[in-house]
Amino acid sequence: MKKIACKIRKIEKSFGSNKVLKAIDLDLEAGKVTVLMGANGAGKSTLVKILCGVHQAESGSIELFEQPFRPQRPVDAFKAGVVTVHQSINDGVVPDLDVASNLMLDRLTEKKSGFFISQKVLKASATAIAETMGISINVETPVSELGVADRQLIAIARAMARNPKVLILDEPTSSLSSAEADQLFDVLDKLKKTHVAILYISHRMSDIRRIADNIITMRDGKISGQFSEKPLDYEAAVTAMIGHRMTEVDVGTISPGKIILELNSIKLEPGAPNIDLNIRKNEVVAITGLLGSGKSQLASILYGIMKPFKGSIFLDGKSLKNNSPQEAIKEGVHMSPKDRASNAIFQSFNIESNLTAPFTKNYSWFSFLRFKLLADVAKTKISDIGIVCQSEFDNIETLSGGNQQKVIVGRWLLQPCKLLILDEPFQGVDIKARRDIGKYIRKSAVERATLVFVSELDEALEIADRVLVMNEKSLVGEHQNKNIDIEKILIEISGKKSSNSKNWGANGI
Repeated sequence: MKKIACKIRKIEKSFGSNKVLKAIDLDLEAGKVTVLMGANGAGKSTLVKILCGVHQAESGSIELFEQPFRPQRPVDAFKAGVVTVHQSINDGVVPDLDVASNLMLDRLTEKKSGFFISQKVLKASATAIAETMGISINVETPVSELGVADRQLIAIARAMARNPKVLILDEPTSSLSSAEADQLFDVLDKLKKTHVAILYISHRMSDIRRIADNIITMRDGKISGQFSEKPLDYEAAVTAMIGHRMTEVDVGTISPGKIILELNSIKLEPGAPNIDLNIRKNEVVAITGLLGSGKSQLASILYGIMKPFKGSIFLDGKSLKNNSPQEAIKEGVHMSPKDRASNAIFQSFNIESNLTAPFTKNYSWFSFLRFKLLADVAKTKISDIGIVCQSEFDNIETLSGGNQQKVIVGRWLLQPCKLLILDEPFQGVDIKARRDIGKYIRKSAVERATLVFVSELDEALEIADRVLVMNEKSLVGEHQNKNIDIEKILIEISGKKSSNSKNWGANGI
C-alpha cells in the first residue's frame, strides 16, 4: 500500500512581483525516489528551500507523515527528519574542519553531546559513516584539502548519518565520477528499503533512468507533468519540462583554420604518457573522461594554474609560458572553471559586475569606469546567451544555477580570445540551458580555438567537432563527431586498452 511521507498542497511563493511557485501539489512516497525535473528558474530550488525551512510559503499546506509541517528555520526541518544536500557543495561541509568533524558535526552540536568528546570515538564513528558510502578518505584529512567530488561525497554521507525520514538531494552527482555515482545509487537503494522518501533533483538522464520511481516536472512555477506508470516515459517528461519537444542538435560543419593550440610531448606528471595535440581556429574540441583522468589538470596547465612535468605549449605559433591566469588572459587564453560556487562567482555582486569583472579596463576612460557602456555590454550579453533575470543589476545569487552558469560562460565570451577553455560548462544546468549555452559557444567559435572538458559523453556530442578521450593522464582516443562510434568511446573511457591508444589528436582535422 502506498504511504505518503510528505504531502504538499497549493504551495505558493512570491519574491516581490515575481510569483515563483503557483499552487504546487506534490506527494513524496515513502520508500520511493521521486525525481523532480525542471528548467533552471522553474521554481525547484524555491520549493526545496521551503521544505528545508530557508523560505516560508505564503499559502498552502505541507504534511509530514500526516502531521502539519511548516519549518521556520533549517533546524526545524532537520529535527522533523527532513534533510537536504544542496547543489552548492560548500553548504554541506565546513572546509576548516577535518572529515571526521564534518561527518559528526550534527551529533557534536547536540546538547546531549557534552563538552568533552573522545577523539577515538569520534574517529571510529566517522569512519563507520564513511564506509557506508564507500568513502576511503582518511577521516583526519582537512576538508579544505579535498577535491570537489570528495567534498560532495562527504556532504552526502553527513546527510545519510542524520537518519532522515525525507532526504532531498539537489544535483548530487554533478561532481561525481560514474563509479562514485554508482556508490550513491547503491546507498539510496538501501535507504528505500528503510522507507525513506527521497526527492532527487537532477538533469542527468543517466541518473534519472537509474534511480527514478516517479518523475515530477515543473515549468514556470507550476507542476507540468507527473509520470509514475512503468516504463517511465522519459521523452514525455523532458517535453513537459520545457514545453515542447526537444529537437536533435545539429553540430554542423565548419572550416577549421590554422593551428592555434599545439601541445608537444606534454606530460602531466612523472611516468604519464606524452600528450600531443593540435586545435585549430574555428574548431570546438571536447575532451571527455572519468573524474581523475587528467582533464582538469590539463585545463589548469593551459591556464597557468599548474605547470606540466615536461613538454612545450605553443599558442598561435608562439611559445606559451604563462605562469598565472593573469598572464594567460594577457596571452589570449580565457577559461571558465569547473566549480562556479567557489572559483567563478563573485557573491553579492550583480550580474553586470560578474560579467565584466576581468575586463573593466576595456570599459574605462582615464581610469574612470564608463558605467553606461558597462550596462549596455551586460544587457547585450544577457540577451545573446538567454540569461533569465529582471535586469543586469540583479544580484548573481538570485539567479538559478543554470543562469549563473550562463553568466560565467558569457563573461569569458565578452572579449575576443585565441583559446577558450570551458571546464564542465554544463555542470548543474538543465537540458534547455545546456542547449542554449552550447549553441552560443558554437555560434561565437569563429576566430578562436575552443576546448571543452566534460564528463558526460552526450554533452561532448552536442557541442564538439572532435571528441577526444582521456584516461590515466593520457589522450587515448580521437573521434570526428560526424562519424562517432559510441561503443568504442565507452571502451576508451572505461580504460580498456586499444591498439591505437597514444598520440591522438596530433594532426587535428
